[in-house]
Amino acid sequence: MNGRGEASIADATVAPATRRPTVLRPGLVDRRLRAMVLENLAAWRDGHLTLRLPDGHTREAGKADASLRGTLTVHDERFFRKVALGGRMGLGDSYVDGDWSADDLAAVLELGVRNRAAARLPWLARVRSRFGERRPDNDRPGSRRNVKAHYDLGNEFFALWLDPSMTYSAAMFAAPGEDLGRAQLRKLEALAAKAGLREGDRVLEIGCGWGSFAIHAARTRGCRVTALTVSEAQHRLATERVRAAGVAHLVEVRLEDWRDTRGTWDRIVSIEMFEAVGRRWWSPWFQALDRLLAPGGVAACQAICHPDRGFEAYARHRDWIERRIFPGSLLGCLRVFTDVLARDTSLRIHHVEDVGLDYAETLLRWRKRFLARLDGAKALGFDDRFVRTWEYYLAVCEGAFRARHLSDLQIVLAREGDARLPVPLRSPVA
Repeated sequence: MNGRGEASIADATVAPATRRPTVLRPGLVDRRLRAMVLENLAAWRDGHLTLRLPDGHTREAGKADASLRGTLTVHDERFFRKVALGGRMGLGDSYVDGDWSADDLAAVLELGVRNRAAARLPWLARVRSRFGERRPDNDRPGSRRNVKAHYDLGNEFFALWLDPSMTYSAAMFAAPGEDLGRAQLRKLEALAAKAGLREGDRVLEIGCGWGSFAIHAARTRGCRVTALTVSEAQHRLATERVRAAGVAHLVEVRLEDWRDTRGTWDRIVSIEMFEAVGRRWWSPWFQALDRLLAPGGVAACQAICHPDRGFEAYARHRDWIERRIFPGSLLGCLRVFTDVLARDTSLRIHHVEDVGLDYAETLLRWRKRFLARLDGAKALGFDDRFVRTWEYYLAVCEGAFRARHLSDLQIVLAREGDARLPVPLRSPVA
């Protein structure tokens, strides 16, 4: 069992967990870099980390009686150089390289998040982070390239570990152990309720994924849905799924950029698409919502958000997820949202709910399913480095949500003075 009382999934990880330690005789520079990392750990105060070194020695960090605990085993001395010089980028790349493993990867990464303030990155890593690669633009061609790099890994790959509805966003759980598909249905219903969907409503979904919300809105409310995606792979499968669900007469799946959409809709829904918009396009995106909403219209959006504090520092450089998983991505920030809405639109925020802890549980479920289906991933042509990359991605996100560093906000937008707003309650789906 780990520090959260959950069964460990360490036995499902790939080869680095059983790798023989590489014990080197580090030179002066490497010894200093190693010392910098160990000095950093000495400042940890939240939780407890056991660090197992290649030479068989151990170091302890944090509080001995903490409930959140994890063990990080260093297999290769090069781990210290990569972390000292690369910070969080180096930590992620070092995991992919097989330099270290953990008894509970998400718990170890959550410990790192919880101790961010107490133990800053080594100064060399901070200097390097200020001179990172330039973030790819999310103009029309850039957006298609960035989305293709992530979603066009293949529908078969995502089907390995998502629930049967192919919903790639945070679920909403009513109880521990609840079925993932049931929790995803609750999320879809919650957003439908918050948007106030009614029979016959014209609904625009910006970023439809593989069609789960569009199908749900058509099936349960009889809405006429226009669903947008710029992923060719998603467009093909979403169209097939709409047809198979018997709602093709109500749902149109378009391979279309939101900037090119014209018309008006009674309701707009966007579920974790905003992360791919890019800061340069935040104002045009909210202006598009304003332009595309009919009078009395409501928009319900779900977006992963960085804390207001520290946002500008985060936004200045590309993080590990953007460089290794989703090029062009940038998390939102509620303070910036409100500033843009007030300055550039007639919309205002009427309701906010944070489902970040639900996302942590969703990510745990996805990671378990992913690691249980490694044979399927390898049959699709994905190697061990790819597997470790995605394992780390799912775990580092889980850790950040469990630490409440990241939020996943469901936000209801409407124009000021609209008396027809739905009551924005969390859905009571059984």
